[in-house]
Amino acid sequence: MRVFVTAGEASGDKLGAAFMKGVRQLCPEVEFRGIGGPLMEAEGLQSIFPMDEISIMGITEILKEYWALKRRIRETADDVIAWSPDVLVTIDLPEFSLRVNKLVKAESDIRVVHYVAPTVWAWRPGRAQKMVGVVDQVLALLPFEPPYMEAVGIDCDFVGHPVVMEPVASAQDAAAWRAEHIPTGDLCLLLPGSRRSEVSRLMPVFQDVVERLKAARPDLHFVLPAGRQVEPMVREAVPEWRVPVTVIAPEDSQAKQAAFRSADVALAASGTVSLELAAVGTPMVIAYDMSWLSRQIIGRLLIVDTVTLVNLVSETRDIPEFIGKNCDPAAISAGMLEVLNAPERQQAAMDLTMQRLGRDGEEPGLRAARAVLDRL
Repeated sequence: MRVFVTAGEASGDKLGAAFMKGVRQLCPEVEFRGIGGPLMEAEGLQSIFPMDEISIMGITEILKEYWALKRRIRETADDVIAWSPDVLVTIDLPEFSLRVNKLVKAESDIRVVHYVAPTVWAWRPGRAQKMVGVVDQVLALLPFEPPYMEAVGIDCDFVGHPVVMEPVASAQDAAAWRAEHIPTGDLCLLLPGSRRSEVSRLMPVFQDVVERLKAARPDLHFVLPAGRQVEPMVREAVPEWRVPVTVIAPEDSQAKQAAFRSADVALAASGTVSLELAAVGTPMVIAYDMSWLSRQIIGRLLIVDTVTLVNLVSETRDIPEFIGKNCDPAAISAGMLEVLNAPERQQAAMDLTMQRLGRDGEEPGLRAARAVLDRL
C-alpha cells in the first residue's frame, strides 16, 4: 500500500506522524512518500523537499514567494501523479494543499483526503463548496464539523483532537513546582499568543489587566510561558511592568506543564490554548484584539457568537471572552476576579469538552488512519 502525505508546519508534522504511526499499526506493509518534518521522517517518510519551503503565512509573504510556491505546488502534484499512491493525504495548510489536490484530481483518479476541516462553522462557509470535486474525504478535529462538510457531499469523519494526547504534568509534579516557585498566594497564567503580531497587540492590554488584578488581589502571582517565536518580545516587555512576572523559557516544557496544571486562573489569547487549559482543568478568561480593519472585516464574516473552542465544543458559554472592541482591561479584570471567586463554574464545560474531543478513547492518529483505510 502507498500513502502520499504532506504537511507544512510543526503542528501538521505532529498530526502526520501520529497518522502514519496509526496506518502502520493497521497496515504494516505500507510505503510513505510526501512532504514533512522530522517527526514524519522518523515514521518513515521520504520527503521530496524540506517542509519549511511551503510553510508561508500571510498575504505579503505568499506574494513575495509566489513563484517559488507555485513551482512547489506543481512539483508536488506531479510527484503524486507519477508515484500513483492509493491515497493522498494533505494536512492543513489549505493555501498549498487544496491547490495540489485540484491539480491531482484534474489529472488522475487518486483518492484525496484533507486532514483538518476548514473553519466553515465560524466564517466563510462557502469554502466547503469549493472543496467539492477536489477532496473526497475530510478528517475533522472537532465533533461538530462533519455536518458542514457532509452538507455539500464530502465524506467527513471526526477523528479526535491531538490535545487529548498531549503530555500534562502529574499532580505531584505540579504541586512540587508550585511549592518551589509560588509558595504562597494564587497563581495567574498569562498566555498572550504565539505570533508576533498578536503578542505586540495584546501585551499592553495584559499589562493593564495584571496591574489592576494585583491592586485588587495583592496575593496574586503571574507566570508567562513564552512561545519560541515571541520570547525576545516578552522578555523585553515584562521588565517595564510595575508587577513582577515570571517568564518560562520555551524549552522548559516541564515548567510550562506544571504551571498550566497548578494555575488558579489563566488569561489567554483566543486559540487552541483554551483546549490545553481545559485538559488540565485550569479555569480561564479569553481575550483577543486585532487591527481596526480586521475587526470590521472579520466581524462581518463571523457566523458564531463565540470563538472559544471550549464554549463551542461543550455547547455552553461558560468561558468568558473579550474579543475585539470588548478587549478592555477593566472588563477583563472584572471577569478574571469573577472566575477566581468561582472557578468551579467552568469545570463541567472543560470536562465535557475533553470527553467530546476523545479523551480516554482511541488515539486520534489511529482513528484518522482507520477512517482513511475504511473508506478506501
